[in-house]
Amino acid sequence: MAQEPGAEPLVRRGEEASRGPTELSDLATLKALAQPRRQRMLQHLTVHGPATSATLARALGLNTGATSYHLRELARYGFVEEVDRPAEAGGHGRERWWRAVPGDRRFPPRSRQSPEMRLVMDELNHHAYAADLELFEQMQLRTRGVDGEVGEADPWVDAFPYSRGSIRLTLPELRAFFEEYIGLLNRYKRPEADTPPGARTVLTRFLAFPAPDAAPDAAPENRPAPHDRPGSDPS
Repeated sequence: MAQEPGAEPLVRRGEEASRGPTELSDLATLKALAQPRRQRMLQHLTVHGPATSATLARALGLNTGATSYHLRELARYGFVEEVDRPAEAGGHGRERWWRAVPGDRRFPPRSRQSPEMRLVMDELNHHAYAADLELFEQMQLRTRGVDGEVGEADPWVDAFPYSRGSIRLTLPELRAFFEEYIGLLNRYKRPEADTPPGARTVLTRFLAFPAPDAAPDAAPENRPAPHDRPGSDPS
């Protein structure tokens, strides 16, 4: 049910729309994806679009030899691919440009993962979640003005909606909830040519997990309310 972190996880409207979900069950593929530098490179390609190995090296503080190697490995497993040099880009025609390959990539349920695969998945998720949180905090800091005041001139200063809540679901209901979430995201996907002026890439993340069981001796009034929404920001 989980999707691939880092790389563009969803099918763009009108682009590869005929492809259904693809399960990443090959251990070598998962190990290739779990490498932290490759996660950072995929996130950069997703946020900023196609880039060269030199562009990625400058942006991520790496050397071009490392980025070239990791790009080749990502391409080997189908996560990135070469594209034509953008017309607006400088440089010369011999540069190799890469983009993140879109697709609805899923992982096997944890119950079907081998012990080794679980270790790889745990490492992959650890790096992905940490990178997401770091980027979220960085973008929030950029909206601050002088002396920490909010930069109200930035029209995107309120573009940080979040919600924390809880709902009581059966496993089939949770699976249905997840598919509806993916369907909602895909509704808003569209080709670059159909994107209106002023639009920006918005990163979305979904995380759901069962709450720990209440202690057997916990009084009902001390147990969490089933629909409590601490810290919700519905904006």
